[in-house]
Amino acid sequence: MSENEVPQRLPADGDGTRCVRAGLPAPQPGQPFLPGPVFAAPYHLDPRHGPEAAPNGYGRPDNPTRRLLEAAIGELEGGECRVFASGQAAITGLLLGLLRAGDAVVLPADGYFPVRAFATDTLTGNGVRVLLAPTAGPYPSFDGVRLVLVETPANPGLDVVDLPALAERVHAAGALLAVDNTTATPLGQRPLDLGADLVVASGTKALTGHSDLLLGYLATRSAELVERFTAWRTNTGAVPGAFDAWLAHRSLATLDLRLARQSANAEALARLLADRADVTGLRWPGLPDDPAYPVASRQLRRMPGVLSFDLGDAERVARFLDATRLVSAATSFGGLHTTADRRAQWGDDTTAGFVRLSCGVEDTVDLIADVSAALDASA
Repeated sequence: MSENEVPQRLPADGDGTRCVRAGLPAPQPGQPFLPGPVFAAPYHLDPRHGPEAAPNGYGRPDNPTRRLLEAAIGELEGGECRVFASGQAAITGLLLGLLRAGDAVVLPADGYFPVRAFATDTLTGNGVRVLLAPTAGPYPSFDGVRLVLVETPANPGLDVVDLPALAERVHAAGALLAVDNTTATPLGQRPLDLGADLVVASGTKALTGHSDLLLGYLATRSAELVERFTAWRTNTGAVPGAFDAWLAHRSLATLDLRLARQSANAEALARLLADRADVTGLRWPGLPDDPAYPVASRQLRRMPGVLSFDLGDAERVARFLDATRLVSAATSFGGLHTTADRRAQWGDDTTAGFVRLSCGVEDTVDLIADVSAALDASA
């Protein structure tokens, strides 16, 4: 077995075991568990056979650090993975690499807003017909549609779609189903197991979870799609650097532990907020009375560490953030630190007081006490 060959993992391994071991090369005496990043643009070539003689010829298509990360994410998602420089690079690569003039695509009406902006600015100009549908439905007819993209749980509203049922409809119409798995992560759900053809996600968020890198990825079980998106990434150059790939792989090892604390914190915080008359519009798929619960409770293997609620207006949100000690005002989500983001300031179609809160890994009792006191102080 070569030094970068990844040994097969038993499917019976638990989440923690898979996260710790994913993508690691076979053990060799004197070598590290995870090799350090390989920094290279050109590599030495065989004088006669050129790049065909070795796996590395040039740094844009070839990097062993990146391949180990792809093996790791692929193990977790259950498909073959290609990583990109950011989540937006992955999702635009999906759309531009697959869709041609005359195609139709269905996109989330309530998902990540830059995707809709990209569709308006670029896809329609390329002759692609763009249809929008809310995550919870209703959906349009899929006749003549090339691709359906859903984000579940949706960001920031946290609605959930029944993936097996949707996949059946999409495939019956001859279309492909892609699922944005950013919020759930592959430990929360594996869309390829639920009927999806493609998974796309931002690894910037909970997957790597340390708020120190940008990353995106696509995963699929289709060799033809892997080839298509590999060529797209090579031709556009949308690759992550070696150090970011190494940081991401290192961070995967704690994914199971991080998600467990984040989900526990989200549940405790959701129950606190549900009892407060000064908080409205609470959404967390793990609450039995949440509209997404019937689907989420049977589809998600674990609930996300993200919830949303409304504090009435922008000024009260500001007072809340001024008063809190453990909740930082920041965009993005899924990191070690609890953060809150007033989404209207970024262009989301939300009310002025709508807050997306991402639970970190602080002690639950400390976080609950801090948020409770800050809500009291901001009322």
